Amino acid sequence: MTDRPLTLMAVHAHPDDEATSTGGVLARYAAEGIRTVLVTCTDGGCGDGPGGVKPGDPGHDPAAVTAMRRQELEASCGALKISDLEMLDYADSGMMGWPSNEAPGAFWQTPVADAAARLAELMRHYRPDVVVTYDENGFYGHPDHIQAHRVTMAALELTDLSPKVYWTTMPHSGVRRFGEIMSEFQEGAPEPDPAEAAATAELGLPDDEVTTWVDATGFSGQKFDALAAHASQGENIFFLKMGREAFGELMGTETFLRVRDTTGAPLPENDLFAGLR
Repeated sequence: MTDRPLTLMAVHAHPDDEATSTGGVLARYAAEGIRTVLVTCTDGGCGDGPGGVKPGDPGHDPAAVTAMRRQELEASCGALKISDLEMLDYADSGMMGWPSNEAPGAFWQTPVADAAARLAELMRHYRPDVVVTYDENGFYGHPDHIQAHRVTMAALELTDLSPKVYWTTMPHSGVRRFGEIMSEFQEGAPEPDPAEAAATAELGLPDDEVTTWVDATGFSGQKFDALAAHASQGENIFFLKMGREAFGELMGTETFLRVRDTTGAPLPENDLFAGLR
């Protein structure tokens, strides 16, 4: 036996990503006494500035946005009771196709081996039992999410650790429900582009391919507060417009694809730590 606590490490791309897809599990497992470690890869400098000013527009100061988003991230970690926050502090690459993708120091431009070596050091320090990150497409194709996936999987290969590894996902039924709720809350908005609608429908996995369904409904309030802490990005965080009750109904269960396991815990499972307790 060891006195080392069970540990969850979530590797995310930007400030606010920790709350969207893993806020529930981070809050739930923290409440269960599990150490929760958040690694945020970029500084979030391509986010909105004060007043919603967009990157590239007059008045957008990436350094000021970075400082503001760091404070918001710390507040989010407080809401979720995250044990440890680690920042890799690479420059935010922006959305796919933006000029910032090519900027020196951007996460998208960073050699995977370099970033993986840094993350592997953190893994050796915290020795996580469970690691969560994105799939190879970063769930929806964001360059920093894709890079976070590549870096995380490469870092694992540099260690002697054998944690359970999960990629965040959504069941197709959840994607459809999300689309319905968006339509309800955006009544009068223009019809979505058919190509965009088709691409959205393909996000996630068929329900029967989702391996892990974690009920974090009891922690949806903390998850809502964590998202709300990222107030500067409120225009882009649709979920906050739903109100707490609807938010809890839609976002209370978090879903994952288990991609590495040495425990033999049967699937589907309802606990990231199944086989480890």
